[in-house]
Amino acid sequence: MELHQTKQRLDVRNSDLSGSVFNDVNLAGCNFDDINMSGWRVSNANVAGLHLSNANLSGVSISECRYEGMTIEGIAVTEMMAAYKAAHTPKGEA
Repeated sequence: MELHQTKQRLDVRNSDLSGSVFNDVNLAGCNFDDINMSGWRVSNANVAGLHLSNANLSGVSISECRYEGMTIEGIAVTEMMAAYKAAHTPKGEA
């Protein structure tokens, strides 16, 4: 099925959409529950306000992103990264 330049609300249940391609798509306000997103690749995405819970994040890689306001278990990611860098920067190389 192909959808081009259209505005549709989909109610998808018990379906296999593996291998699908989404490009220049607005998914604002969507809800995903009990889904398998293993192997997903996401780039150039606005996920501001995203809430993840009860998720398997093993092997997840996040790079070249804005982290302001992002928290993990209530801890600011920017603070975690600053603490990590301070602990792993050789003395005299600040």
